[in-house]
Amino acid sequence: MPAPSLPTPDDRAAPSSFRVPGHGRAWACFVLIGVALLASALWAAGGVGREQAYSEVAAAARNAAALKVALLTAELDKQRSLPFVLAQDSEVSAALATGDPARYGALNLKFEALSRDTGAAVIYLLDPRGVGVAASNWNQPTSFVGSDYAFRPYFQGAAHAGQAEYFALGNVSNRPGLYLSRQLERDGRTLGVVVVKVEFDGVEAGWRRFPDPAFVTDEHGVVLLSSQEDWRFQVYGTLSAAQRDALRTSLQFGDAPLSALPARAAPDRPGQVVASLPGRAEQEYVHVQEPVPGTPWQFHLLGATREAMARAAASARVAAALLVLCALFVAGIWLHRRHRAHDLVLAQAAARQELESRVAARTGELRAANDQLRAEMEDRRRAEAELHKLQEELVQANKLAFLGQITAGVAHEINQPVAAIRSYADNSAAYLDRGNVERARGNMASIAALTQRIGVITDELRTFSRKSSGASSGPVPVAAAVDGALTLVGAQMRRHGIALERTGVDDGLAVRAERVRLEQVLVNLLQNAIEALERTSGPRIWIRATRDANQVAIEVGDNGPGLPDSVMAALYTPFVTTKPRGLGLGLVISRDIVADFGGTLSVHTAGRGACFTIRLPEAAS
Repeated sequence: MPAPSLPTPDDRAAPSSFRVPGHGRAWACFVLIGVALLASALWAAGGVGREQAYSEVAAAARNAAALKVALLTAELDKQRSLPFVLAQDSEVSAALATGDPARYGALNLKFEALSRDTGAAVIYLLDPRGVGVAASNWNQPTSFVGSDYAFRPYFQGAAHAGQAEYFALGNVSNRPGLYLSRQLERDGRTLGVVVVKVEFDGVEAGWRRFPDPAFVTDEHGVVLLSSQEDWRFQVYGTLSAAQRDALRTSLQFGDAPLSALPARAAPDRPGQVVASLPGRAEQEYVHVQEPVPGTPWQFHLLGATREAMARAAASARVAAALLVLCALFVAGIWLHRRHRAHDLVLAQAAARQELESRVAARTGELRAANDQLRAEMEDRRRAEAELHKLQEELVQANKLAFLGQITAGVAHEINQPVAAIRSYADNSAAYLDRGNVERARGNMASIAALTQRIGVITDELRTFSRKSSGASSGPVPVAAAVDGALTLVGAQMRRHGIALERTGVDDGLAVRAERVRLEQVLVNLLQNAIEALERTSGPRIWIRATRDANQVAIEVGDNGPGLPDSVMAALYTPFVTTKPRGLGLGLVISRDIVADFGGTLSVHTAGRGACFTIRLPEAAS
């Protein structure tokens, strides 16, 4: 029966106007609060966005500065090795020791090739007086050959300390560069000084490919290298008048005015400078300063912050505005629904009362239906129990039917030992009368063996006729099950002259089954085979056991007339039989028993006879 539909509060008519009378003041306060929240969110988001952008620009500037310093250091280390190697060159030492012009000419060519291969600006050799005797630019108008450089600090430093590094403006080429000098000596006597001039045009060109200005200053704050060419030889920081005069007198930077660099520290944020690039207005930069290893120099990188901070502030404000507007939208919906809920309270109370009454009525119907369902389930459980009981009785009836068929054979099997026992007993009495104790003892042993044989037969009959206990499957040796079945039907097979073949049964195979029920299946199949061989000459039954993967196959076959197609089609149909006294249940029960063990029962005919195959899971023997 379909459940009746129950009314809900939403089925009632509700006010359709968003603006509910009496709530105007609440909406006015809501609008004012929303405007204030939006303004506050925009202001706070702008500050947060700028701070985040500044942090990102600073981190990027630090990474870029570290990379550029590493590249500059690598270039310096590469060029520093050149004067050291040339100072060990025997050709250079021999030319200075002999003063042979031909040797100097050869050095000119050698220095020219080295300058071209290493990227050095100029490589030249000075004699002990500081006069150039060989140079890589020997064939150029600005050749250093013949020029006097004794006044240069790099010559004086190398002559006294063995080596020197000096950044200056070339007095002949008028190009700035770093002079790396190394002294050559023999037997404590100065032979000369080899000098390598390094120019950093390539390094500065690489810096210019990036938008952030970069420059290098010496220990006085003078800009030596810069991505902005106009900044070269300007001073970052303060320079005293005495320091300025000393630098001008040394001509280290020529006649450069050494004016102040157009960059100053920002007053409101540490680590930030205000600088103006050529042709641009002043703006704020993140200032990153890193020392250049192996030199007194400082590397400076200025990261532009204006555009990044403006973009970040705008993005943060947009996100904040969207967030606040979404929150206000949700709050507005909540307020609107709250007003509607207030107006629907009375309608909901009436609907709730009606709903409760209908729920109570429906609950009673469901309870009655539940009681009826429980009663039907109990009837079904009893019916299934009765069916199970009838099935067990049917199996037992099948067993007893087989026992009735094999009674004559079993009786013959018992009568023979009984007759022999009586004969042995009579003979034993005679032997005792004659005093022949040994013969009497031998007859007693034979009587004991015969009684044991009778006990085996009766035990097998008792076990076979007992009702199944329903125990769970366990390991059952195949040989034991076959022997138990043959104990019951062996007499019939011998009476009918049936030959028995056993193959693989005694190989230690075991299956997962219940022994009594497995013997019942084997007795059923053997009994069917015996009956099928009644009119067959040379009757033969074979029992084979083989291992197939994780299963054991037990075959019971005969060489009888086989099974016609009409019988094969209804082989497992209950109460269908070709025997005059049969119930038609033997194979049906056998198939069900094997299926309970997790196996299969199949049959095939090939020429004469039929062969039934039992397949069961293998178990440890």
